[in-house]
Amino acid sequence: MGRGSGFGKVILFGEHFVVHGVPGIVSAIDSTVDAEVKKTGKGIIVRDERKGARGYTEKKRVQQKESIERMLRTMGIDLEEAVLDIWLGGNLPGFSGIGASAASSVAIARAIAEELEMDLSDEKINEVAYEAEKAYAGTPSGIDNTAATYGGLIWFERNLSGGPNTIKKLSMREPVEIVMGNTGIVADTKEMVAGVAARKKRDPRKYDPLFKQAEDLAFSARRALEDFDLGKVGGLMNENHRLLQDIEVSCEELDYLVDLAQEQGAFGAKLTGGGGGGCMVALTPGKELQEAVAAAMEKEGFKVLRTKIGVQKYKG
Repeated sequence: MGRGSGFGKVILFGEHFVVHGVPGIVSAIDSTVDAEVKKTGKGIIVRDERKGARGYTEKKRVQQKESIERMLRTMGIDLEEAVLDIWLGGNLPGFSGIGASAASSVAIARAIAEELEMDLSDEKINEVAYEAEKAYAGTPSGIDNTAATYGGLIWFERNLSGGPNTIKKLSMREPVEIVMGNTGIVADTKEMVAGVAARKKRDPRKYDPLFKQAEDLAFSARRALEDFDLGKVGGLMNENHRLLQDIEVSCEELDYLVDLAQEQGAFGAKLTGGGGGGCMVALTPGKELQEAVAAAMEKEGFKVLRTKIGVQKYKG
């Protein structure tokens, strides 16, 4: 039996903007998707037992099937001859916006490679997961699968010319508590990415300055994270959310959760991921603040994930 894991993630700065070459900052979180794969004689079977994955997988079942097919082709495996039983679990919920699809792609790729005795580097696993992500995101930036593969805190720049993306490891003084609030809406990332691209092309006079602001903000955030200036990081997160509102990828539920987190004392809050639903993230240093923000969201009926950013290694 082959086994593998992929890290969940939170985009701290730059979602949507990274698709167009603007730098972004992503952190793996201390939650993973785990996969087990064994050869069978029944074609490809997927058993998804992730927490919170029921509605997620029902809406994304077709995309999941396509992603596995893309993955197998990239690994050089004949689809007609593939006979694999794939199990998914772990402690990363199947929410939109926390890298669940990328984490599962990395986990599955690693498990398949182990079961079929394929010696694949992390670089190759990342390439396989990027191809799989096309089923979910259309033209993915590559940031989700990179975080899922390597973990840690990452500075990411997409190469729009088709060359290697820029991936730089960043470091924080210590891990910091965050809260991720789930709107309960399963977002269509592919649709959201296409919408931004269409609006940007249609109205460059509005969108070009916003993208320049996002670029400047990313560099400021990098310095603040490396200096461990959490107050500054939080303020920049608030600013990033306003930019995401301006490019029309937020929604009423996301804005509500962002406002609620700020009212409870979060240093900063913003949507994370594709938007249109999915999740938001609140910077809540310390267990006490983290719990206050999480409890306020749960009181309003929202599901939350209490986790940390800046985690380099995972328990388990």
